[in-house]
Amino acid sequence: VPLSLAQQRMWFLNRFDTLSSANNIPVAIRLSGLLDAAALQAAVSDVVARHEILRTVYPEVDGVGFQEVLSADRVRLDVSPVVVSESDVVGAVTEFLSAGFDVAVEVPVRARLFAVSESEFVLALVVHHISGDGVSMGPLTRDVMVAYEARSRGEVPGWAPLEVQYADYALWQRETLGSEDDPSSLISRQVGFWESALAGLPDQLDLPADRPRPVVASNRGASHSFVVGADVHAGIRRGRRLGVRCSR
Repeated sequence: VPLSLAQQRMWFLNRFDTLSSANNIPVAIRLSGLLDAAALQAAVSDVVARHEILRTVYPEVDGVGFQEVLSADRVRLDVSPVVVSESDVVGAVTEFLSAGFDVAVEVPVRARLFAVSESEFVLALVVHHISGDGVSMGPLTRDVMVAYEARSRGEVPGWAPLEVQYADYALWQRETLGSEDDPSSLISRQVGFWESALAGLPDQLDLPADRPRPVVASNRGASHSFVVGADVHAGIRRGRRLGVRCSR
């Protein structure tokens, strides 16, 4: 199955650096109470079987990547409890979620269960951006919990099979857009439009910043907390009611 255009970009970047976590999409779920580890293991396997994109690898032929969907029995995400102290759990989860992927040879999802005590756990899941996005993590988390609830009762999830998988979308997209080698195709016309619209722009957009642009991006980030006064907040709300657009 060919890559979608979005996957093609992610695949290209991954070939440059398989150690980078810049395109990892993580979620960590705190679980409190008695945990049925066998039911959770079965639930994770249920979800991997349900979503082909979680068991797809992206090898290449003659420098061109493609999607290879593995059978469910070839993919097992081990969620056997890993004991960790309360003081170390954040670091352990962060380290797990920050490991890179080589999407050409490994499935784009990992899972690990950290046991803080007999009644406190953290389930960590991370998906590479080639197979998911931020919105994907909500349904992924929901499906794991739905499957766990069923498995903990000794049943299988009662969901209906998905009518469409991501590979179907990729095939539809390629068929709809056509080939860039065909000047009459939709994708050729779109490329031509943007080449014309962006002609003459500089190769690098130098935005005002408080430090020089690094030669190599570090991808390090930080957070900054501040308080917006009640009067400013009230003014913004009044502006929104009047149809005034606010930018940030």
